[in-house]
Amino acid sequence: MREGQNKGKFIPLTLAAGPGEYTPGKQEAPVVLTTVADMLQWAQNWARSRSVWPFMYALACCGMEMIASASAPQYDLARFGSEVFRASPRQADLMIVAGTLSVKMAPRLRRLWEQMPNPKWVISMGQCANSGGEFYDSYYTIQGCDTIVPVDIYVPGCPPRPEALIEGISKLREKIEKQGLKVQEL
Repeated sequence: MREGQNKGKFIPLTLAAGPGEYTPGKQEAPVVLTTVADMLQWAQNWARSRSVWPFMYALACCGMEMIASASAPQYDLARFGSEVFRASPRQADLMIVAGTLSVKMAPRLRRLWEQMPNPKWVISMGQCANSGGEFYDSYYTIQGCDTIVPVDIYVPGCPPRPEALIEGISKLREKIEKQGLKVQEL
C-alpha cells in the first residue's frame, strides 16, 4: 500500500475469472504460521478436517440426496474421509440436518447435538432445514434449524444436489483448517 492510503485491515478475496480458475473450498485468504503453537494448531486442524465423521439426521426428501452422495460411486465421499455415516452421535463430529424440522423433532435434534463430542459442526442441508422452505408459514415447522443448534454451513437447494453437499463439506473442511489461526495481512 502507498503512504497516505487507508491502512485499515481487510481480508483479500480472490475471485475466479472463469471456471478453470475455480477451486472448491479455496477462496479464503491464507493464514500465517509464526510460532510452534500455531504450527501444532494447524496440524491438529488439518487432521480434523481430513477425518470428519458425519451423523445423518434425515427428516425428508433432502435425506435421499444425502444418502445418494454417501453411497453413489460417482460422488465418492470417501475422498473427504466421510464415507461412513455414523449411527450414533457419540461417534460423530458433524451433524447433517437434511429436511423439514418440525416442532416435535426439534427437542430430539437438540438432544442428539448435545450428545456429540466436542468439537462438533453442523451442516444445514436444503431450504426446509435452512429457513422452513415451502412450509415457512406452517404452525408446525421450525423456521430454520439454526434456531435449535448452531449451524456452520448452509447448503441451499430444494432438494440440493449431492454436488452441493460435497461443496458444503469442502467449505467446512476449509473452516476447520483455519480455526484459531490468524489471517495473513497483505
